[in-house]
Amino acid sequence: MPEKRKILIIEDSPVIVGMVCAMLKREGYETVVAEDGRKAMEFLQGNIVPDAVVLDILLPYVDGFELLAEMRRLPAWKEVPVIMLTAKSQEHDVIRGLDLGADDYIVKPLRPMELAARLRRFFKGAS
Repeated sequence: MPEKRKILIIEDSPVIVGMVCAMLKREGYETVVAEDGRKAMEFLQGNIVPDAVVLDILLPYVDGFELLAEMRRLPAWKEVPVIMLTAKSQEHDVIRGLDLGADDYIVKPLRPMELAARLRRFFKGAS
């Protein structure tokens, strides 16, 4: 049986974390959560590299833009798909996220099935 794909969720809202985790588990993913920027930065320095990341921008301690920039600096993380999931809807925020290396950008409110569909795109054709 193939190993479940691991999705790192970097989000400080317990409500959003609960909804995303529940949906991802139903879709067959394993989830790991970092509830603030400092914990996410610690995770980046560890040995586990997820199959994809769902990343908020507005986080305590270290914001999502800084985390994304750090991910793209680390060789093991360069190709990990990152979906920004955030309330920041201004065009300059979207552009900044994409320019820093985000693979997708979703503006809250969260639509769980849309997030699932966007994640599936990254794994099409991969076994």
